[in-house]
Amino acid sequence: MSPCAVTGVGIVSALGVGRATFFEAFRAGTRPLASDGQLEVPDFDAAKYLGDKGLRSLDRLTKVLVVAARLALHDAGLKRDGAWAALSPEEVGIVVSNAYGSLEATTELDRVATLEDARYINPSRFPLTVSNSAAGYTSIWEELRALNVTVSDGNCGALDAAACADVMLQQGRAKALLVGGAEAMSEALLLAFRKLDAVDDAAPLGEGAALLTLERVDDARERGARILGEVVGYGTAFEPPERESSLLHASPQALERAIADALSDAGTSAAEVDLVVSGISGLRTFDQAELQATATAFGAGTCVVAPKRALGETLGASGAMGMVAALAYLGGDERASPPHVVRGALRTASRMAARSGARTAVVTSLGYYGNASALVMRAPLRQAV
Repeated sequence: MSPCAVTGVGIVSALGVGRATFFEAFRAGTRPLASDGQLEVPDFDAAKYLGDKGLRSLDRLTKVLVVAARLALHDAGLKRDGAWAALSPEEVGIVVSNAYGSLEATTELDRVATLEDARYINPSRFPLTVSNSAAGYTSIWEELRALNVTVSDGNCGALDAAACADVMLQQGRAKALLVGGAEAMSEALLLAFRKLDAVDDAAPLGEGAALLTLERVDDARERGARILGEVVGYGTAFEPPERESSLLHASPQALERAIADALSDAGTSAAEVDLVVSGISGLRTFDQAELQATATAFGAGTCVVAPKRALGETLGASGAMGMVAALAYLGGDERASPPHVVRGALRTASRMAARSGARTAVVTSLGYYGNASALVMRAPLRQAV
């Protein structure tokens, strides 16, 4: 992976909407209370950001993603007051992850067809059942005319999207890409996780969207963009279960290999990593596997944090939420203890002072089926968060 600059952030989460709101709440250690095993975006109103027209046929997944995209474009300085201020529509695209698509639209259409008649299905809602429809609508709303890619790899998808975006940027397919993930709460999704006994108030499901504007470092500097951080390394791995009949499989070995490959890709040693932004969510088997893998890769004393304590399990969006959380940690006050620590601590005060605060973070994601991904992020030389 070639270093990619993060020049903007758009986020819709349980901690609020927008980078500034998210960073303030996250750094304060805010932890919303889950209700019935779920954390929703509080008082979300897409019309506040998008206007009243054209929203009637959109589902919640599409609305949170379009809002995140608009915020990311403006935060990066690519748009100002809704108009393009830098680059052009043909130079900007999107690479986004989603794990379960729009279950809201799918179950709605199925309910109408089953309880009434297929003739009564709303045709304007049918396109929402396609897994990449949210990204497609986002491109239409925000005039993104470069590539449009949807990645589906469960919890690992958003980190995989960053790797995909790097390839596209290096090939010149775009000058800037909105990269991340989105997931929306729905009755069907919550019911499925309840039946698997995989959700409660201690391990809630979350929702939202997080997009980071990624550009090649030289391109970002050339246009005078503010750089919030850099994505510098990526790794992924898969380890099959011992029994083919196993439905879920938490593999610490896969995560260990993904971390090792990400560090190698970034040209970074484990000793240089200040903290691990983990995917720990409250599911005991998977949390133990992740803690085992990070202890093997970095040592038991390395600081491990769990943003999902505040955000819930956001599935296809979780890796992107972790990337935004990493930016909050890397741009935070090095004298303060980081929020949501589950193990270890940051470096000693003298070493931190010498390093000007936390400089390097590894974002990890452990999939449900033996897959795992990891991403290395660094603070910019001069932080401007």
